[in-house]
Amino acid sequence: MNDEPEAVAKNAPTLAGQIGLKAARKLKARRNPAPGVWMGLGMMGLIGWSVVVPTLIGAALGLWLDSRHPGAHSWTLALLMAGLTIGCLNAWHWVAQQDRAMREDEEADDE
Repeated sequence: MNDEPEAVAKNAPTLAGQIGLKAARKLKARRNPAPGVWMGLGMMGLIGWSVVVPTLIGAALGLWLDSRHPGAHSWTLALLMAGLTIGCLNAWHWVAQQDRAMREDEEADDE
């Protein structure tokens, strides 16, 4: 039971180490300011358009095919769903890429 405070004291950073970490964080914050509200809204718009554009292209192509080659099945519905799927996969890929980049930045800061 007496060993625990000593182990915590040995693992705790010194005052100089704590000051150095805080100074490094402040310098990084000055170099890389936090993104503002407009940046967040812009990202939401980018993700939205990455879903909307393939969906509309699929719907337009489906309408064109339905007018040229009418059949028992609707090309419009099929290509609308295909465009929506492609758009969602595109948005998911982009968000995963941004998340990976943010995690790498955080890991680099911790080192």
